[in-house]
Amino acid sequence: LSLSGHVPCGLICHPDKEHVLYPLGCTVVIQELGSKKQSFLHGHTNNVSCVVVSRSGAYVASGQDTFFGFKADIILWDFPRQELLSRLSLHKGTVQGLAFSPNSLYLVSLGGPDDGSVVVWSVEKREAICGSPASARRSGRAAVLVCSSSRDEMFVTAGDDTIREWELDVANRKIHPTECQTGQVKRVITCLKMADDDNYFYAGTSSGDVLKVNTRNKLMTNYGPLKEKFASGVTALLLLRTGDLVVGTGGGIVALCKGSNYKVLKKIQVPGAVTSLACRGEGAQLFAGTNDCQIYSIDCAAFREELVAACHNDAVHDVVFPPGTSDLFATCSKHGIRVWHTPEHRELLRIAVPNLTCYAIDFMRDGRSIISAWDDGRIRAFLPESGRLLYQIDHAHSLGVTASTGDGRRLLSGGGEGQVRLWEIGERTQKLGEILKEHVSAVSCIKIKKNDLECVTASLDGTCIIWDLVRFVRRQMILANTCFKCVCYHPEEYQIITGGTDRQIGYWEVFDGSAIREVEGSASGSINGLDITADGAYFVTGGDDRLVKVWGYSEGAATHVGVGHSGNITRLKICPGNKYIVSVSADGAILLWKYP
Repeated sequence: LSLSGHVPCGLICHPDKEHVLYPLGCTVVIQELGSKKQSFLHGHTNNVSCVVVSRSGAYVASGQDTFFGFKADIILWDFPRQELLSRLSLHKGTVQGLAFSPNSLYLVSLGGPDDGSVVVWSVEKREAICGSPASARRSGRAAVLVCSSSRDEMFVTAGDDTIREWELDVANRKIHPTECQTGQVKRVITCLKMADDDNYFYAGTSSGDVLKVNTRNKLMTNYGPLKEKFASGVTALLLLRTGDLVVGTGGGIVALCKGSNYKVLKKIQVPGAVTSLACRGEGAQLFAGTNDCQIYSIDCAAFREELVAACHNDAVHDVVFPPGTSDLFATCSKHGIRVWHTPEHRELLRIAVPNLTCYAIDFMRDGRSIISAWDDGRIRAFLPESGRLLYQIDHAHSLGVTASTGDGRRLLSGGGEGQVRLWEIGERTQKLGEILKEHVSAVSCIKIKKNDLECVTASLDGTCIIWDLVRFVRRQMILANTCFKCVCYHPEEYQIITGGTDRQIGYWEVFDGSAIREVEGSASGSINGLDITADGAYFVTGGDDRLVKVWGYSEGAATHVGVGHSGNITRLKICPGNKYIVSVSADGAILLWKYP
């Protein structure tokens, strides 16, 4: 449901006008514009750093980041069949930019700051033809790249005080650069756009102006706007058929500028910085991607924006379904809570609480309010239809509230200091009922029995405690050499299962707290999320191995594994009615899986 908004020029319109492509973590998402159907290109081992489509639409190429000193792969994909054609690896550290030549004969790639080279690849033979350092020793590093619109042998690289036009000599396997002269103007180039007739190209700068450079004599012909420059720099450029420019800025402005004097004709403001601009077909419709992970559709004639897709741009900490329905679910992260419509994959409601992080959410059993736990030590309750604040409990816990759940009249919360507190919720009052002090570290998960007489709390101190909610005393304590991250009652409520940092799924007897069995839940990384089906036959887990696993409860063996996340999975839920599994991760992605 997301777009990695920090990838420059990550959002691309396919030449068939029916699809858009964008990176999401380690995958490239292909989305149909009409049906909103998504398919995924899996193959990268780390975050995708750039994506490009050939002019014919037959090929897609994507580059990735990797760790310092290691080779970063470029993957060449076949778009119609959506399969991997070849891995091209030469660059170290990261692939900064990619571009196809106009007739898809060559692919040009630019390495990141640790690599600093530009390489030309043959698309047909899938091998490197030649390479060279991207910028001269005396100038800064090159960061952006664009190919010619008509000649396969020419391309341009630019960056910090460097603009170079390159000629490819295929017979001798060499590339020859020519410096483009900008006179007294010294700039850091952030984006490039080539004209359709190849006579000139535009370069957007971090200073907020646009340079126009002639490709014949390699001289800058003009630049602008001279007076009112764009705030926070130019981050994306588009050239329309009319000769006018569309400029995206770091301040979130999308502006239509006259091609001759850069005068702003129309502009709109979107939240966040614009990182990509893409043109659909002839240019009647534009798409803009922002670093807030939102995609806007812009009608060129009226120049009005419409939100097409949105997602969290921070780690998602929790996901929850309202009792008895699978059509809605809520997620929480830094800056607020969002409610989503499951069948249409769209955002219904956004509850914004700026600069605060929500750690846990739950729907009250009567479905009348969403209760949420925040890092400022408050518990806030909101109305699920309007998002209006119903009440807030100040100073609920001293080191932030880390878990919360409720049954309508009462609310249980866990804090960073390890206390579990019970609150009596009245019509207009919220009163502290009981304090249960046993845990010595943060409470990570709370679950209440269906009859409200007992609950279980999991904590990072290595204990799970089963509490009597009538006499408010401890019934059983489960000790293990782990930090417990999640706990679940079996629907018949005579057993609980736990997950934590020791990678084991533990089955425990509720009656006396004894261990029934342990199953290794993951080969690497902790288990952060657990959920069990309503009949208790199956449960799902997710964690730092980034895999969603479905397990048979009585067999204790994994039956299905889902690969798709590129960040650590923080929580996951099976929807009521076993139609979907929703998993959320630390990179801000929300993935919907068909329940097998």
